[in-house]
This record gives sequence, C-alpha cells and structure tokens, in this order.
Amino acid sequence: MKPQELLYSTSDEWIAVEGDVATVGISDMAVEALTDLVFIELPKLGRQLQAGQVFGVVESVKAASDLYSPVSGEVIAVNNRLSNDLASLSTDPFGEGWLMKVRLSRPLSATLLDRAGYEAHWKTRH
Repeated sequence: MKPQELLYSTSDEWIAVEGDVATVGISDMAVEALTDLVFIELPKLGRQLQAGQVFGVVESVKAASDLYSPVSGEVIAVNNRLSNDLASLSTDPFGEGWLMKVRLSRPLSATLLDRAGYEAHWKTRH
C-alpha cells in the first residue's frame, strides 16, 4: 500500500479500507520515532472495538505506546508474524507490518486524515 492512498488517525495508526474491512497499521513516522522495537501486543480474534479504544501496545527500548483503533468493528485477522518479526514494522510498515483487520460496524470517522493532513499534524506534535 502507498502512504498517500491511506487514511490516518491522530494517534498514528493508518487505515486501508476494502469493502467493509479495514486493515490497520502504525505509520512510518511513528515507527521511526519509537526506534528499536522489542514487543507488540495485538488483540484477539473476535474482539469488538470502538474507534478510539486501546487495542494493543507496542514497546521499544525507549517507551511503551498504546495502540488505538481508528475504526469500530470486529477483529477478523491479526498479524501474528509480528511477534517473531518486529523488524517488518520498520522495514515495511504499510505492507508486511500491518497489525489487524477489522470488519467495520460503523462508517469511518470524519476525523481521519489524508497523508498531507497527517504529516501536518505530526509536525505540530514533534
């Protein structure tokens, strides 16, 4: 997936939607800021999420960061390979580094940003 084709939350997750399924990941900028990832916790299949709810955590040698769901719905897939290969978050955050897939139960939030909006938001925080 190309970064310009995705939507972003202000909490640094990206979203790609196909039909009623959203693939969710962490932005490249957030991964770079975390550096040296050591652990990730992802949700269980079948979990119901609300937009804005914590669904997991990613830890680096610097800090632990909560992961927030940018969409509402049921978790239908989780990228379990990340438990053994956190490097793919850094090397391919928009491909092999995806986190979960959610079957949408509500329309997408109007607060999601395009790439330009996300980059502008990032600059105000860093």
